[in-house]
Amino acid sequence: MRWDNLGESRAALFGTDVVSRTVDTPEFRGITFHEVRARSIVNRVPGASRMPFEWTVNPYRGCSHACVYCFARKTHSYLDLDTGLGFDSQIVVKVNAAELLRRELAAPRWRGEHIAMGTNVDCYQRAEGRYRLLPGIIAALRDHANPFSILTKGTLILRDLELLRQAAAVTEVGVSVSVGFLDGELWRTVEPGTPAPERRLDVVRTLTAHGIPCGVLMAPVIPFLGDAPEQLRATVRAIARAGADSVTPLVLHLRPGAREWFMAWLGHHHPQLVRRYERMYGDGAYAPTWYQRTITRQVHELATEYGIGPARPGDARRIRPPAADGAAPRAVPPEPTQLTLL
Repeated sequence: MRWDNLGESRAALFGTDVVSRTVDTPEFRGITFHEVRARSIVNRVPGASRMPFEWTVNPYRGCSHACVYCFARKTHSYLDLDTGLGFDSQIVVKVNAAELLRRELAAPRWRGEHIAMGTNVDCYQRAEGRYRLLPGIIAALRDHANPFSILTKGTLILRDLELLRQAAAVTEVGVSVSVGFLDGELWRTVEPGTPAPERRLDVVRTLTAHGIPCGVLMAPVIPFLGDAPEQLRATVRAIARAGADSVTPLVLHLRPGAREWFMAWLGHHHPQLVRRYERMYGDGAYAPTWYQRTITRQVHELATEYGIGPARPGDARRIRPPAADGAAPRAVPPEPTQLTLL
């Protein structure tokens, strides 16, 4: 059916009919999928010169992970959709993503540059279990030997383990998993749609065991709720035990769209912290530089203590394809390939 009430902005964006579906199963209850046929799938990052990557593929818009701090919430407003509950439950699915990617990778103008995934919303959110877009996307990147990286909070990436291994045999592949803290109560309220932090560390453990080096984006470190020295130590220790080869800390940042939703959450769950956050984030989206540096130093010191290499924001661990003599793939030092935003 045509999604007539979307408005001209969305029609201009997708240039096609939109089919809306709901699925009456427990894992998708309350979620509406809006299936579109996108006109392009490889997107240049605005201000790419300041970013650790230049090109992205985002097969979904909106995210059922429902992280209250997600910076991408603002993007739903471009479609005249709500950046709060609407972002969590109105999921735009680019159903032609894989076929479109094959066409764009084959275009004469494409130069085989690195493509980052998971930099806007998580490509392994629950919708991926239904639509299975990533196998086609990874296969296309593999077949064109095009380097790529994935950042995710989702355990569903293990479904595509063999495809990742095949891709790593012919091109550079980077995988990072996002785990900002271990606190179960904090996780249930601030990241209610995600797998538990321990399950995400199981992903790191499994990928590493199968020869795919995996880094951890320790994000977000949430001021006054997840930044105590003992909390940082417990998280870095667990990351090390999972076999991660790098850890990158990132302090919570609150951009417009996310800021309003997070502050409403904070007022409901931790009203005593509202004034402290207003002071800390009074000058903009980011915590004070001194605070960010303090957290970064503490995490890097813990990483050294537990024997894992602290990585710079933007780093993604990669697998280099085998040499001409057939030698096994080997890990190579990280280069900026993955923006640490999720």
